This record gives sequence, structure tokens and C-alpha cells, in this order.
Amino acid sequence: MTGNEYQKLAMMTLNKELDKNEMLTNSVMGLCGESGEACDIVKKHLFHGHELDRDSLIKELGDVAWYLAEAAAALDISLDEVLERNIEKLRKRYPEGFSSEKSINRTES
Repeated sequence: MTGNEYQKLAMMTLNKELDKNEMLTNSVMGLCGESGEACDIVKKHLFHGHELDRDSLIKELGDVAWYLAEAAAALDISLDEVLERNIEKLRKRYPEGFSSEKSINRTES
């Protein structure tokens, strides 16, 4: 499945009463909330002695994807384009792949 295919299917469950500003607000708040839930699962695993709940983590990552798709839709951009732009940025930042040196001494263009 492509990002655009996902976005099209996911946005079938979007609240159609929201305008673009409300979609954007809902999406960025949702991203924060769902990312926090994913973080909490990992925190419990690392610091509280819980087994890593992979199934719950995967579900939370899916929720993050949904809100990312909503944010892109609010900006009238495809999810594929968001992903492509991110790869373009990463290729410029780390043309030979990640390195600690490049990360520490990063220059933004």
C-alpha cells in the first residue's frame, strides 16, 4: 500500500464537519497524543519491567499514521509527497547515510 492509498482510505473516517484549520489542529494534537501513547508503551518496557507490548505499539503507530495523513490532507498535500520530501531532506543531510559526526556538526541549508 502506498502512502496515498493509505491516506485515501484513512480519510474515509475523517470527521467531514471539520474545516481545514480544525483538521490541522486536530491532526497535530492527535500526533502528540498518539506519539505519547507509543512512548508510554516503550517507557513501561524500559523502566517498569513490562514486556514490550508490540501489538499495542503497532496500533499506536497506526494511529500516528492516521493523524499524519489528516495533517497532510489539511495542507492539501498527499502523504506520498510528505514522505518524498522527508527522504529528500534526509538525503541532503546524510548523503552517505547516517553518521554521528554529520548529526553533531549538522548545518541546515
